[in-house]
Amino acid sequence: MFVGQAMDHTIREQLANARKVVIVSHIRPDGDAVGSALAFGNALREVGKEIQCVLQDGVAERYRYLPGAQEVTSEVSLDYDYLIVVDSADSYRVGTVLDALPKPDLVVDHHKTHIDFGKIDYVEAESEATALLLTTKLPDWGLPVSKDTATCLMVGLLADTLGFRTNNTTPLALRTAADLMEKGVDLVHVYHQTLSMRSLSEIRYWGQGLTKLEMNEGVLSSTLTLDDRIIAGYPANDDADLINTLTIVPEALISVLFIEQENGGVKVSWRSVKGLDVSGIAAQFGGGGHASAAGADIKGELQEVKKLVLAETHHYVNSKGRSIQRNNGV
Repeated sequence: MFVGQAMDHTIREQLANARKVVIVSHIRPDGDAVGSALAFGNALREVGKEIQCVLQDGVAERYRYLPGAQEVTSEVSLDYDYLIVVDSADSYRVGTVLDALPKPDLVVDHHKTHIDFGKIDYVEAESEATALLLTTKLPDWGLPVSKDTATCLMVGLLADTLGFRTNNTTPLALRTAADLMEKGVDLVHVYHQTLSMRSLSEIRYWGQGLTKLEMNEGVLSSTLTLDDRIIAGYPANDDADLINTLTIVPEALISVLFIEQENGGVKVSWRSVKGLDVSGIAAQFGGGGHASAAGADIKGELQEVKKLVLAETHHYVNSKGRSIQRNNGV
């Protein structure tokens, strides 16, 4: 893993020589995954490359208006000569779409728990979003940032900063948003689609989780079961971003959400206040992420996973002492 001018030159040359490019991101793709993949794809397509964007779990309805979203596939079918992975901290997060395929040529990511798995891993862990990283790097790599590409990048930037509310938001992120607006991005529309719009089934799904909230010594938790999905009519296997809503509870130092999966496992998401690093907790369960936002896919029965995760989370909170105070950030 290395960044710098020499690496930029290498990537620029490789992209210039590529003809057919596949771009992949992680399972249960969020706005940064979708936005980064589509932005990279649009930029490459505009310089004459043949592109296939692959997301194992598809594109959520809220993002299907984005340029290139309708062409996203769930498996690799293009006879490519260059493979890119964006916004994935490790190969496991990509799912099964890369099984039996050669090592990715380029991995672009911003997670502090990143584990190298490409021929080139370009990682800036201090960046708020992969989309923010790409906004800077695409021109360095010889690629244009058109209005369509900028719109996709804005989605990723808004999604991973929760509309510039995360405690790692920098002035650069705000300046970048202004730069993207100058490319023609309709910020109001993109903000609404990314952060405000909710389907009826999503709201019903949230309702199932909100009725099961538990608060214990600064740790707020809830569960979403397979039955909850059926009752709400929610079609996806994620949490519909409920975990980010839980961060508004002022007493919560850490919020934890358990989402039961069809394969017998549990998706666990953590969010924390400034000063608490939940990426280490996630790493203990084979996951990762950022200091204030992390996740893990854990094999096991829901209640057993919940017991183990909450025990470790409480142990971490207690080890930090009660000096951590809830502030107005996320």
